Amino acid sequence: MTSGPGATNTVTGIASAYMDSIPIVVFTGQVSTSLIGSDAFQEVDTTGITRPITKWNRIVKKVEDLAWTIKAAYYIASSGRPGPVVVDLPKDVQVMETEYKYPDSIDIKSYKPQYKGHPIQIKKAVEVIKKAKRPIIYCGGGVIHSNASKELVEFAEKLNAPVTTTLMALGVIDAEHPLNLGMLGMHGSVATNYAVSNCDVLIAVGARFDDRVTGNVDTFAPNAVKVHIDIDPSSISKNVVVDVPIVGDVKEVLKDLIPLVDRLDTDDWLNQIREWQKDHPLRYSQSDKVIKPQYLIEVLSDMTSGKTIVTADVGQHLMWVAQYYKFRYPRTWLCSGGLGAMGYGFPAAIGAKIAKPDSEVIAVVGDGAFQMTLQDLASVSEYNLAVKVVIVNNFYLGMVRQWQELFYGKRYSSVFLGHSENQYLPDFVKLADAYGVKALRVEKPNELKSAINEMLSHKGPFVLDVWVEKEENVLPMVPAGRGLMEMIEAMA
Repeated sequence: MTSGPGATNTVTGIASAYMDSIPIVVFTGQVSTSLIGSDAFQEVDTTGITRPITKWNRIVKKVEDLAWTIKAAYYIASSGRPGPVVVDLPKDVQVMETEYKYPDSIDIKSYKPQYKGHPIQIKKAVEVIKKAKRPIIYCGGGVIHSNASKELVEFAEKLNAPVTTTLMALGVIDAEHPLNLGMLGMHGSVATNYAVSNCDVLIAVGARFDDRVTGNVDTFAPNAVKVHIDIDPSSISKNVVVDVPIVGDVKEVLKDLIPLVDRLDTDDWLNQIREWQKDHPLRYSQSDKVIKPQYLIEVLSDMTSGKTIVTADVGQHLMWVAQYYKFRYPRTWLCSGGLGAMGYGFPAAIGAKIAKPDSEVIAVVGDGAFQMTLQDLASVSEYNLAVKVVIVNNFYLGMVRQWQELFYGKRYSSVFLGHSENQYLPDFVKLADAYGVKALRVEKPNELKSAINEMLSHKGPFVLDVWVEKEENVLPMVPAGRGLMEMIEAMA
């Protein structure tokens, strides 16, 4: 544990955890208390730097305060809306001695998360829901954090109301469930965005109405009465003004709502949505010469059990996984949603494998993002962690290239990864071999299934370098600042 460099190297991870409500406690080293403020070697103001991206942070200047601070750190990180906490430890405090007194409980007057929804607000929500003819349940990552998947599905089934999920909520409801509409927003399906835009009651559960979901907020679900359930009061009416706010843990609020609601007359509404799904399916042009990235994700989904933990990095491949991988269970999907931090996917897979050693873990990464953390091949090799890495290799920083194509007249800049159009670097198979990790390259569609089967049957870490269509785009897409009804479905 070092002070300045070690602390500042964690900032991106802390920010990602903050935006995705991930509970972590980070202990950082600091220079001795006598040197604080003197610009000493490796001194940085860690608490000042991390204050905007943490739920709470604290520098411990007296060893007597250490036990209470650690107890409070874990309590704050894991309760209410989860998030990161930083504890900064000066060097001299680390070596001091004191009598060990670890508190049994923590009571912080200024921090009192509200878990039960207000009965009057719940009653108002029930009255709104009972009148719905075209309801939509819009759920976010808060449902995952609250372990409320069971209650969410029970609520949807009792109402017979369709469910759409954010990127962070994939797996909350089985992809095969008839009420599951899949993802909404910038790269959601056309049918789902049409449904959200035409609903009369929108029930937001553990979601924060971020811009990648809403597009132009003025046109987001314009005719809907909006109910919003969230444990974080600051998230309610922050981006979209709602009609019935309910502050509380979504699991507890759903438990209170379920006995109070009845099945709605939604047959016509569900039929309309099915018509939209029929007319506007997710689609791509298949090829027998080059692997389409969408096909890769479909095959990967079909060949895994549904209980596989999938992590993804950031870029086009992230959206293809969200669109084409059939998540069936909660907590089987990890990504950097709010921050979109490249380099996330492979380290996240390592963490998942250590936490769940008996689970199969697959990291789906882009060729650009993988190069940010590929040195972690040393870790999986040393500890023989059976993490499987699938590189969706299109030799581009694909999402940046897509935006340059669609919105900047194909004026490509700094997006091609290689020395020339005919020399594709690096050679990921050789790189993996240098770390003692088995690897395989696949270039043809008819080779894909056998390659994935070889990867899945291998007992140790494995890198599968899949060469895909170089200039495939993620579609459909809502251009930034546009409404959900203004999607680009296909290239002209």
